[in-house]
Amino acid sequence: MAGHSKWANIKHRKAAQDAKRGKIFTKIIRELVVAAKLGGPDPNDNPRLRAVMDKALTANMKKDTIERAIERGAGGGDDNNYEELTYEGYGPGGVAMYVEVMTDNRNRTVAEVRHAFNKFGGNLGTDGSVAFLFSKQGILSYAPGTSEEQLMEVALEAGAEDIVEQDDGSFEVRTAPDTYLDVKEALVEAGLEPDNAEVTMVPATTVDLDRDGTESNLKLIDMLEDLDDVQNVYSNAEFDDEVLQELNA
Repeated sequence: MAGHSKWANIKHRKAAQDAKRGKIFTKIIRELVVAAKLGGPDPNDNPRLRAVMDKALTANMKKDTIERAIERGAGGGDDNNYEELTYEGYGPGGVAMYVEVMTDNRNRTVAEVRHAFNKFGGNLGTDGSVAFLFSKQGILSYAPGTSEEQLMEVALEAGAEDIVEQDDGSFEVRTAPDTYLDVKEALVEAGLEPDNAEVTMVPATTVDLDRDGTESNLKLIDMLEDLDDVQNVYSNAEFDDEVLQELNA
């Protein structure tokens, strides 16, 4: 999570997500159905559902769409039996990739994931080959110029683990996964709306990429994220700022 391209990376990801909003909604709906099926429809008793609902609202999904998905899951109206799986591998230049999927056909999914890796010069690895490089954390990102003093006061009081200033002057509030929503709600109530907020897999080390490496790894990530069964793709790539800015232009 070294800072030099963090802000450009966030802006690129948001631009890419805006371009694929319909597909993102489909994936969030699948998450809502599964969370409600496994843990029940009440977010107060189902932390996983509460987190997915927050994700859906952040993506500007309508409340009635969220409610219908929850009803489908809790009422057993969804006949699909989704398995939650992870795939691990390496992209071009030795970039570690950790891929989370929900699938009703694991043979189809592994074939599609392997094809994406192979197409861009990566390779699908075995279970555990890269998972040790990542840890799950809540990350709330704030633009340069945000008051560090106010961030620290509110975030630490709400249970955040750390506040980190990046090289570009932006800030990250880091939390444990189970305190993420409490910290986020406290910050929003204090008028500190994050520019990006998510529970994500944070790499212990990163790989710096040149222009070619940035382009090829972004193409691999985009192809993986475009697969219907893939929910999330995490990597330890440190992308080239100039390439990201060109892509967002």
